[in-house]
Amino acid sequence: MHTNQQPPDYARYLGIDYSGARTPISSLRGLRMYLALGSDEPCEVKPPPGLKRYWTRRGVAEYLITVLRESPRTIVGIDHGFSFPLAYFNEHKIRGGWDALLGYFLAHWPTHEDSVWVDHVRYGLGGQMRQRTGDSKWRRLCELRVKGAKSVFHFDCQGSVAKSTHAGLPWLRRLRSSKGVNSHFWPLDGWEPPPGGHTVAEVYPSLWRGRYPVQDSRTADQQDAYTVAKWLQEADLSGKLQKAFAPNVSMKERVLGRVEGWILGVG
Repeated sequence: MHTNQQPPDYARYLGIDYSGARTPISSLRGLRMYLALGSDEPCEVKPPPGLKRYWTRRGVAEYLITVLRESPRTIVGIDHGFSFPLAYFNEHKIRGGWDALLGYFLAHWPTHEDSVWVDHVRYGLGGQMRQRTGDSKWRRLCELRVKGAKSVFHFDCQGSVAKSTHAGLPWLRRLRSSKGVNSHFWPLDGWEPPPGGHTVAEVYPSLWRGRYPVQDSRTADQQDAYTVAKWLQEADLSGKLQKAFAPNVSMKERVLGRVEGWILGVG
């Protein structure tokens, strides 16, 4: 039984297990979404009928733009890094915070283009990776706080989020700049989401993976997307989500989180 005496802040809870494979218009088996409405059990969101069996990154972005132009209030958890370590900002002399980073990244890592793979840019077949990459030893403060979390520049290892981060950042920018999308990107827009509008947050399913039984019918990617949606729902209904938005960090760390981003649920 939920103990929260206040009504929940959100009515929809969307969990996304992301994938940086192939191109943004490729049908990706590892790209999964689960949606919970109110207190109902999360269910998988399938792509619209058509030629694609699974979601594409472009399709997910278009779906989110549609959802976040509507009511009711929604929180979205996406499993990839939303920003880069402060060392990257300093190395490449990026001024102007997160929005400046997104613009800078898009200019040199065009992973939103239909034919571009992340590896194309990594290996010099497009973009300007050699001049604009980061060091795998650079880690964000939130990554240092989580056992097993990898740097957003640590490619080709188990548990890596580097490829999905480099594939997903352009779509965050598209979502952010789309007309009519009233969304707060936490905590890059501030640590306390305003009472109106939707919220988009970076998540790390491993934090909550052991809480929910794995069904044989779900793949690992489906389970992770389900886990994110379920945790967001339960945390909101129990009052724990507001505490997650306000972790016990110093003022200096809060300022840093507005630049580097933060993983929801990390204290």
